[in-house]
Amino acid sequence: MMIAARKRVARKSVRQSAWITLDGGFAARPCIVLDLSAAGAKITVDDAGAVPSVFRLAFSRDAREGHSCKVVWRRQGTLGVKFIR
Repeated sequence: MMIAARKRVARKSVRQSAWITLDGGFAARPCIVLDLSAAGAKITVDDAGAVPSVFRLAFSRDAREGHSCKVVWRRQGTLGVKFIR
């Protein structure tokens, strides 16, 4: 039986302010990006349970910038997201 190894992508600790944007960019909530990789990010937000499973993560309030994200795990106020196209 073969076990598929998950290839870890290098993560960079950034601790940078960012915005979670919803509804075409209208509802923006602040968050902190703890670490970042080419594949995804780990972020903290005040109410992680209120964040939908798919959203845009932007480093400015301009929702046209940033990455589309899908939540892959939630732990208290922290979310793990992967970038989607």
